[in-house]
This record gives sequence, structure tokens and C-alpha cells, in this order.
Amino acid sequence: MEAKLKAALGYAVVKSKGSKSGGCISESKVFETEKGDIFVKVNNEAKANVMFEGEFEGLKTIQKTKTVRVPTPIKVVDLKSYGTGLVMECVDMSGLSRYPEQLGEQLAKMHLFNTTLLTSDSSIHKSDEDEEKLSYIGKFGFHTATCCGYIAQVNSWKEDWVEFYTQQRLDYQIKLLQSTYQDRELTELWSELVLKIPGYFEGIDIKPSLLHGDLWSGNVGETKDGPVIFDPAVFYGHSEFELAIADMFGGFPRSFYNSYHNIIPKQQNFDKRKDLYKLFHCLNHWNHFGGGYRSSSLSIMKRLLKNS
Repeated sequence: MEAKLKAALGYAVVKSKGSKSGGCISESKVFETEKGDIFVKVNNEAKANVMFEGEFEGLKTIQKTKTVRVPTPIKVVDLKSYGTGLVMECVDMSGLSRYPEQLGEQLAKMHLFNTTLLTSDSSIHKSDEDEEKLSYIGKFGFHTATCCGYIAQVNSWKEDWVEFYTQQRLDYQIKLLQSTYQDRELTELWSELVLKIPGYFEGIDIKPSLLHGDLWSGNVGETKDGPVIFDPAVFYGHSEFELAIADMFGGFPRSFYNSYHNIIPKQQNFDKRKDLYKLFHCLNHWNHFGGGYRSSSLSIMKRLLKNS
């Protein structure tokens, strides 16, 4: 693998420093190079290039906001018999412990970044370093497919958030499940819930926010200087979506949420919508890991219908 990385990156030195523990989808390795250590995620599935190209674009886009640190993406490479590799900066980090408040603040600023472009020059232009800057995005979606886990998300641009979330997140996941399980109760609950969804958004104004998309505690760390987020499933969506999976799997103290909401206050019916956003992640986990997530998915749907 070292020789293939050398050829793909044009480096003189690529020396393995071993594997890293981490996610359940891809293998992770660290290599020493003359330009510093690199972190390489490797996957030999047929659609790994889609997953890694989306992650590369997501990391690059978050980095351009200069709000919260992410590992610098370097290149997606074809490693031939080894599969596809995503090469990025190797960040020496530990679990989040000292900087949850800073993360909450930085995340809120990332969510607001797109809106700030409305009051500045929103055209794509070059900086002094010839880097493209972000332009204002007035729709929901992303310019390429991104994956939450290994399932590619439908990121086609939509003007309306409720339509985007209903069709391209929830309905898409349910259709995947039905192709495997033909679950009658799921179909019946969804046919009722889909009619109720617009009511959860009455009276609120939603501007597209750049989202990490999969922000649970396993995708967050810190260096001595501050927080780091990684393994994104980026798209432009409703800022509240970000907090659903964070709440599901714990790992974030109250100070994280307090600092976030000091900048982006809760809007009416926030808690009901949080359940609706948790539903996507339960369905996605059901599609990834099987029927163990059926009960939680159906329970959320029943609760939403009861409280609508």
C-alpha cells in the first residue's frame, strides 16, 4: 500500500505506522511522510469512492467556514487491490472533555455561516491564496452525494426544507427498509405521519445551514487547542437536525447545548422536531444494522402521531 500511496500523492516517503481503531465501516491507517503524518481511511466496497468523495467535499466545505476544526482532506486515491483510500491530515487528538462549550459555540457559528454570506459578497471568488471561498446557498441539499454510514444520501437541491427532509431523508430510508423487510406496521405509521409533518414547522423560518450531518460523540475529539469534528455527512439543512443524533447517543454535556443555544435559541416546538430528526437516524441505523432499531423507529413514529 505504501508504494501506491507514494505514486498517488507524489510523496518520496510513505511509511506505515500501523492501524488505528475507529469506525465499523472502513479500516484506518497512519503513515509517516516527509510532509508529516497522514491518516488514511481504506474501504474496498464498490461504492467506496462515492462515500469518500462526499466526505472529502464535506471536510473541505466545513474547513472553508473557519469556524470549527476538521482534519484537512488531501486526496481520494485508488489503491487498486486494497480498495479506495481517503487521505487526510493526521490529527493527534483525544475524546472531547475540556472544550464542550467551545464546540457548542463553534458549531452554532458554523450553522450561521451561510446566512452571514447574504450580507457580504456572495459570489464565488478567489482569495489572495487563490482558494475558492464559499458562496451563499439558498437551497437545501449539497453539490454531491454524501454518506451517513455507508448509505448515500439524496442531496438533490430543494427550495423547501420540509419537502427535502420528508422525501430525501425519511421516505428514502423507509423505501430502503421496505425493500428488505416489507414491514406493514412501518408502512401504516408512515402513511399517517407523512401528512402531519408540515405542522411541526408552522411559524418558523428555516435558512439553509451547513451541517456536519452525523455529529455524535464518536465523531468529535479535541487537541490541546480546541475541538475537532470529523467523519461528516455534510449537507445544507435545518440547524436543529444537527442536535438530534448528538442527543441520542450522549457524550455531550449540558454546557455544549447551553453555549450553542446562547447563539441559536430554541424555536417553538423544538423538542417535537428533535424527535422527528431522531427518526431519520433510527431508520438509518435500522438499514445499517438490522431489526434492533425497529422498535425505537416505530416508537418515535407513534409518539409523533400521538403528540401531533
